[in-house]
Amino acid sequence: MLSIRGHVLRMAALAWPIIIAELGWMSMGLVDTIMVAPLGKEAIGAVGVANILYDTFGIFSLGLLLGLDPLVAQAFGAGRAAEANRYLRQGVWLALFLTPPTMLMALSLPGLMHWIGVQEPVRALAEPYIGALSAGTLPLLLYAALRRFLQATGRVRPVMVALVLANGINAAANAVLIHGAWGVPAFGVTGSGWATAAARLFLAGWLLAATRWDDVTGLWSRGMRWAGPRAADLRELLRLGAPAAGQIGLEIAVFGAATMLAGRLSTASLAAHHIALNLASLTFMVPLGISSAGAVAVGQALGRGEAAEAKRAGWVALGFAGGFMSLAGLVFALAPHWLLGAFTSDPELLAIGIGLLRIAAVFQLFDGLQVAATGVLRGAAETRLPMVANLAGHWALGLPLGYYLCFARGMDAAGLWAGLSLGLIVVALLLVWYWRRLPLRAVSS
Repeated sequence: MLSIRGHVLRMAALAWPIIIAELGWMSMGLVDTIMVAPLGKEAIGAVGVANILYDTFGIFSLGLLLGLDPLVAQAFGAGRAAEANRYLRQGVWLALFLTPPTMLMALSLPGLMHWIGVQEPVRALAEPYIGALSAGTLPLLLYAALRRFLQATGRVRPVMVALVLANGINAAANAVLIHGAWGVPAFGVTGSGWATAAARLFLAGWLLAATRWDDVTGLWSRGMRWAGPRAADLRELLRLGAPAAGQIGLEIAVFGAATMLAGRLSTASLAAHHIALNLASLTFMVPLGISSAGAVAVGQALGRGEAAEAKRAGWVALGFAGGFMSLAGLVFALAPHWLLGAFTSDPELLAIGIGLLRIAAVFQLFDGLQVAATGVLRGAAETRLPMVANLAGHWALGLPLGYYLCFARGMDAAGLWAGLSLGLIVVALLLVWYWRRLPLRAVSS
């Protein structure tokens, strides 16, 4: 049995490359925002609205692949490499099946923006941007399946390297496609969408190569041939992945709904909301990486039949996430002007954004705890409770309260954030309480 110190060292070794990868993922969105910012408030708002809407649907599809986490991790921990490989193959098939409906939903988003009343100048820029983003849907889903497999088997560095390199590709493509260079015309905001699609194509190719070249746990291991879709395995992936997708979809959708409501406010409020949400999302990437590491550590321990070790690994992940987010909350509270200055010098945006970041400072700890708890529960093959907790905390409480404070009480975007903050606190408390009481068991083979 590992000591607490041993668990801390193991968690740190597993988590830091995933954290770098998550920060790399988030920084692509930040780069997009920063690079379109010179085009004006409408451009910032358009990128924010388009990304949150695309993510609402796209991340639900990504969430369906999260069933790979416990299945692969527990099979790998038990020494059943062939079973882990089999689940990867079925994950790739699932990604292929999910691509057409995900693209169709993405292409329906311009009509949704019109229906909910997003301002016309913002909508005119957002619609072609979404079209460009949708071109990267298949690479995005393939990347997700390959990443889940690599992380669950403890191979996290290829994921980190892929995201670091993809950021360079994204930044270079943004510079060329947004403003034009070397004979390439300027595509403006739409060019940023094409840059993101190109970066996602690179991510899928890199992880496919990393998986293929591993002779122990590779996609085409020695002595094994590519297999077609298996209904039983796909059902098992969906049994675990559907609640996880529901949880992620509900969480992303509530912030998407808040962004849509912010779109009914002034352009300055929408832009400030998007910038503050980017900053809060950036800090969120660290506990999100810890959450993935926690899922792997818990799943592999359960695969080895070590329930007590799995529980201890989960508590270490929660401690890491809570500690970091407490520090992030202090930075948000003490230096909001400095953080916002990286995006804008507009006095109106700064005034609104400072208030939003001070609200974000309050929920940072709870945001970290809820995502870490979701990860360790997923490692134990418990994916339904996080979905129920998100439905109750965000949709039954947080968003209605935010709507009331924003529009009925005249608090503007700050009212939306106050309501969402309370929802996050409720979700975190529910999930940590459930992790404490959950009896752990391995998924049957």
